Amino acid sequence: MLKKLLVIIVLLPLLAWLVWLQIEVPNEDRKFAVQNKAIPQENFLLSIEPHISLIDRPDEHFKFPIAVGEIGPTQSLYSGPNQYPFYCMTRDSQLGQPEVDNQQGLGVPVYRDEEIIGYSKDCSIKTIINYYTLVKQEDGFRATRLDSALAAKQTHLPLFRVEQGSINRFIYTIVMPVSTREVDDRLAQSQWNKRLIYQFNGGSGIGFRQGRQKASRVMTRQANQLLQGYAVISSSGNKTSYTYNMLLAEDTARRVKKQFVSLYGNPLYTVGVGGSGGGLAQYLIAQNSTGILDGLIPLYSYPDMITQTTYALDCDLLNNYFTFRANDKKAWRNWERRRLIEGMNAINNFPQKAGFLQPLNQLMSGFAPNFPEGNSECINGYFGLSAFINNPRQGFIRELFAEHVVNSTNWSYWQDMSHVFGIDDNGHGLSTWDNIGVQYGLNALKKKQLSIEEFLHINANIGGWKPQAQMQQESIALPFGHKIPIWLTLWGNHNITTPEDLVAPRHLGSIQAMNKAYQSGQVFIGRVDIPIIDARHYLENELDMHHMSASFYSRLRIKSANGHSKNHVIWVAHKDHDPTHHAFEMMDQWLLTFYSSENQTVASSKPVNLQDSCFNEDGSIHASGKQVFDGTWNSQPNGACQTRFPMFSTSRIEAGGSWDGTMFKCPLIPVDQAIAKGMYAPVNLNQHVTYLKTVFPNGVCDYQGTDLGLPRHPIFYGHTGDGDGTFVYLPD
Repeated sequence: MLKKLLVIIVLLPLLAWLVWLQIEVPNEDRKFAVQNKAIPQENFLLSIEPHISLIDRPDEHFKFPIAVGEIGPTQSLYSGPNQYPFYCMTRDSQLGQPEVDNQQGLGVPVYRDEEIIGYSKDCSIKTIINYYTLVKQEDGFRATRLDSALAAKQTHLPLFRVEQGSINRFIYTIVMPVSTREVDDRLAQSQWNKRLIYQFNGGSGIGFRQGRQKASRVMTRQANQLLQGYAVISSSGNKTSYTYNMLLAEDTARRVKKQFVSLYGNPLYTVGVGGSGGGLAQYLIAQNSTGILDGLIPLYSYPDMITQTTYALDCDLLNNYFTFRANDKKAWRNWERRRLIEGMNAINNFPQKAGFLQPLNQLMSGFAPNFPEGNSECINGYFGLSAFINNPRQGFIRELFAEHVVNSTNWSYWQDMSHVFGIDDNGHGLSTWDNIGVQYGLNALKKKQLSIEEFLHINANIGGWKPQAQMQQESIALPFGHKIPIWLTLWGNHNITTPEDLVAPRHLGSIQAMNKAYQSGQVFIGRVDIPIIDARHYLENELDMHHMSASFYSRLRIKSANGHSKNHVIWVAHKDHDPTHHAFEMMDQWLLTFYSSENQTVASSKPVNLQDSCFNEDGSIHASGKQVFDGTWNSQPNGACQTRFPMFSTSRIEAGGSWDGTMFKCPLIPVDQAIAKGMYAPVNLNQHVTYLKTVFPNGVCDYQGTDLGLPRHPIFYGHTGDGDGTFVYLPD
């Protein structure tokens, strides 16, 4: 009691102060904000039926290469109309202001001194060339731009020609190693080893921005490879901080590579590299198209973003339940017990960066406050992302746009994809997220780690996200400016449905959006047959969102689609060892062997010493081979790497779902039928049938069935076969 009283005494002045400061602090400098929305012009959008991988891409109509001093294409080749509003980030990329393209006040103002000379809606810049060096430092490399061509000719350091410009409104970068004798010759390439890297980058983004791309950052990320003679290309359109529209990302990558090839000819191969969203982008571009990537090195990857949202958007629902709705809140102060429901890791006594938000919000809601005594991946990794991705009234880029532009725009991932997924009657992008019939904590109930009463209470009170039209902006105070937001609606609780007649309504996703997500290649269905080295650090003990299990979701999907996963290698390393350089070496051997002989297959050309492996802190191999990662995910006893680096799951897996994580909307069966099938065995729920039917009036998920959001075409169904590359489609 004394502890609670002390918490109240400490928090009351803070609460009063925050309520007074609940008005958002205005951005001091809106000088370069988007002033008005442009109207999108008609532009070709590729057909996606039955699946985008089966559709031919149109011929290029823009004349490449873009000349120095000229502007690249502002409309995409085949990914539909431009999105507006669109914020220019050329200044953030150290490239100056964008080119003026209108005088009607559309987009951002362009200044000469302090006078507005026009506006830019499409953020174009003229193609430029600069020269850079790489300098070794204790913590890596520093890329430095040389002041002049003369300085480039005189340097004794490694030299690189760097070209930057805009393609599809995004900033592209080409880095080519050169000699000092080749300065001023745009086409010179004597130092190039004929290998090309396409650098992808991660982050969470919902569109509406050009994105930042600094040449120095591109170079330092691939410094080791540049010094070995690789060329590197990249684009801000291939950084998922700025969009998860994978059709636009593919369109942009194809054109950036076209610019490179038109200057220097075809490389021996093009290998992708990039972490998190930069990893999943490789999976999807390789699945959906040909001619861009020959090999993949996804780091910290997921199979895709959209099936990640299926469980990630559960996180705040569960946090809201544990914090505000649970009957016995003390039971959930054992954070490691939350794994039973969330699946992802949770650790007692692990500090939270913003732990004070919990007692503050509890006090505001009339509950006895307490500081959290643990943390979870759901909080440490995903806090804030539900609002960013899912809430059309949110978006953390509002200060970049005039107020009337903010108020007239739906800021969500669903809106970014609305030209493909469709819109509802209120103009909001259709959502794939659904939790109808999901039995949170089912596995724990069956193992008797969760009581029947707890199971029923969670599922009656968990609720779902309100329809987009009913969602409100998060209530956030910004007492220290925009860098330290103070959440006054913790876990988005004001946007979560509340109990009606003892049960909180769930959220119904759009079947149309699910169909389109599959067809448009936003979902990784495993149809990739090129070499892949999927590498990551083991970060579960850090509660990092880049959980190890994501690599195995990809593995399962590849095996389901192709009948084998011989082209897919998984590496997991201790966080103090970086296996990326070794991955490039092994990928080089693999690709050169594969392309050197017409009779080689991807599987047969793989180096014999390239296998699933886990690495110790010093870089030594802890274990390697076919069974080292065996575990619950493939219903096998734990292998050596699984034992060394234990894997966790997700809320949907713990609700009875499969480890491949592909189901948007489960088929439902009546409660009586679920009991008859033994879904709850060995637990006997006969005395609770009436209430269970109240909680699940439409039935419960049958995860042995087929995703109701899956289009009816053979390409979306798994294959049967003997693993030699000859497959038969399962029946439609």
